[in-house]
Amino acid sequence: MIVDMVIRAEDLRGKAARVFACSEDRLRALLDRWDVHRGAPVITAGGVYQPRGWTEWTLGFHFGSALLHAEATGNTDFLARGKAGTYAHMTSHLTHAGIHDHGFHIVSTYGNILRGCHLGWSGLDEADAERARLALAVSGAVQAGRWTALAPDLGFIHSFNGPHSLFVDTIRTLRVLALAHLLGQSLLSESDARVSLLHRLVRHGLSTATYNVYYGEGRDVYDVPGRTAHEAVFNVHDGSFRTPATHQGYSAYSTWSRGLAWALCGFSELLPFLDALPADAFPAAQPKDVVLAAFERAARATADYYIRNTPRDGIPFWDDGAPGLAALGDWRARDADPYNDVEPVDSSAAAIAAQGFLRLGAWLLSRSSSGDGAGTLCTAAGLGLASRLFDEPYLSLSPDHEGLLLHSVYHRPKGWDHLPPGSKIPRGEASQWGDYHARELALCVLRLADGASLPRFDEGLMTAGV
Repeated sequence: MIVDMVIRAEDLRGKAARVFACSEDRLRALLDRWDVHRGAPVITAGGVYQPRGWTEWTLGFHFGSALLHAEATGNTDFLARGKAGTYAHMTSHLTHAGIHDHGFHIVSTYGNILRGCHLGWSGLDEADAERARLALAVSGAVQAGRWTALAPDLGFIHSFNGPHSLFVDTIRTLRVLALAHLLGQSLLSESDARVSLLHRLVRHGLSTATYNVYYGEGRDVYDVPGRTAHEAVFNVHDGSFRTPATHQGYSAYSTWSRGLAWALCGFSELLPFLDALPADAFPAAQPKDVVLAAFERAARATADYYIRNTPRDGIPFWDDGAPGLAALGDWRARDADPYNDVEPVDSSAAAIAAQGFLRLGAWLLSRSSSGDGAGTLCTAAGLGLASRLFDEPYLSLSPDHEGLLLHSVYHRPKGWDHLPPGSKIPRGEASQWGDYHARELALCVLRLADGASLPRFDEGLMTAGV
């Protein structure tokens, strides 16, 4: 990836505003036509959103997109639609004990509603805030209950694959534990033992940083600094790490691009939250300075890897070990071509990573007095990715396509993505998480262009003294 070091957020104000202009009609139409009883909208096929049952992890992005649109545009109709959909259809997900996705589902809906209450959005009141607080407290405790302990003082929220499975993407769902902790919630376990949600967040993050992120320390012959493994597999009887694995990537020893992006975004977003907490809130075995250093190390490593291992414009192929890439020659030296006939790109990974770069850049700039330029580089990388995504061929300008961010890929190994006629690879389609994160990224850019700070998932809670 070539980073444009002179790009500014103000330069992208028009492009970010265009994201929401493109968003409006198609989001309203999808909200109007979608029957939630069919399942959640997941990915498009021929430009039309379809369900894709596995787990219904995208429903929160569906209603959350309406809330983001309302925040960016002030359109109270979208606020009402997002709020109504959340209250009508997300309640059962609050106590869903079978998934690791609460931070996607519930923070995108109830979390945005609570943020809106603190920011004074017209159309929200204290009853909405109280409802959101209760939902987030419940959801955070349920998410934390999916716990696998590792000796001596680590552990992780296990994926839906079972207690042996640590997914890298769960790092961004930890926001729901963070919010529940700020709201005073803990998990009551056997004999009424009170379990700290913050302690589980910290330990899960450290486990992810240890086992899902590589640092070039010789763990295996593919231990390249910043590479991520989609899944870390453990022996649940003795807690020992056994092997990396993947489900949506190409192999256990290549890097699934969206997993890399989740790590970059998740670690970066948690740093300012953790920094704002008192030192005595952290587990005795994991002091605050140690935790911050580990999270920052993981964020920096994944950011560096992303820059080194994506095409010139920063739009990644779905996996950097995908076998067809060998036929493309020096693919890192050219802009990504989503219309190639060998391997698909994944724009959703770029949208998630771009936000991660912006958040890591802001964190490093707030901490650094050394002038090493890392914060400036990360901020520029995030803005450059946003500039590319907010234009064709990635931003959909056609009202006939229900998606917003094109060339997103869901599950390449299982072949779940739509192949257009005459193509050997999926292309030209959208996903709920890609569209949601494109809107979230555009909101970040608009905030920066106005000279404001980036939106935070814990906005208002710290200052409210909760």
